[in-house]
Amino acid sequence: MFHGKTTAWRRRIERADQLASENGPAASLLRFYARLLREQQKVCDGLAASPLSGSIEADVDRVSDCMHGILRAILECGPEQLAADARKILNGPGSVSRDLVLTYWGNRSDRMFFPKALLQAYCELVSQQDSATPRTQAAADENTCPNCGGQPQLSILDPSASASAEGSARQLQCATCLVTWPFRRVVCPSCGNEDERTLGYYESPTLPHVRVDTCDRCRRYLKTIDLGRLGLAVPLVDEVAGAPLDVWAGQHGYEKIELNLIGL
Repeated sequence: MFHGKTTAWRRRIERADQLASENGPAASLLRFYARLLREQQKVCDGLAASPLSGSIEADVDRVSDCMHGILRAILECGPEQLAADARKILNGPGSVSRDLVLTYWGNRSDRMFFPKALLQAYCELVSQQDSATPRTQAAADENTCPNCGGQPQLSILDPSASASAEGSARQLQCATCLVTWPFRRVVCPSCGNEDERTLGYYESPTLPHVRVDTCDRCRRYLKTIDLGRLGLAVPLVDEVAGAPLDVWAGQHGYEKIELNLIGL
């Protein structure tokens, strides 16, 4: 039923494996991310076995039961602090995973790794069903996801989409449910600033299809994946591969709109 979603996860995994094999500066991060993506695909496949309601409160028991695979994977290959957190959850009462999911949904934080990783798989799956993913607010603003109200993880320039007068069409990808939505090119996705004098970008010659888009008004940034420069890129994965750009942004006083699952 959800073959398209399975294909999407497989493409992400294959891209992470490929980039990790090239032993670039983000190779270790990509190997870890590839393992996490495999666990997220298992979550997606398991939840797709029977219909979901689309309500976090109604689905929370099924969803939280899927966290164990992610926890075990982090114990095996995750960073020391994450592994310690995973051990605490596994050794805690059975309600811990459930409470984490509900807490994250009600007050999302990019520091809450486990429920975010789990709900990415759940919410993307639900977004393909007739029932809409519930929102935490009555209506999403232009710069938040129209599907779930989440913050953007990254920006995509796609020449195959309907291009504006500015060139390739721009989309934002949600950090929570992973869906994309159109967004104007010359505007900050954080504060809505449209003053070109205070909007900038930085790119590295070693990764020319990934760049940092910055705003000097709010001092926030996010990374943009340009599919016109590399059509084989998989935005979620190539965003992780661009980890050195996050270092550059931090050194220049910019704060990311939403950290990715790698913590960058």
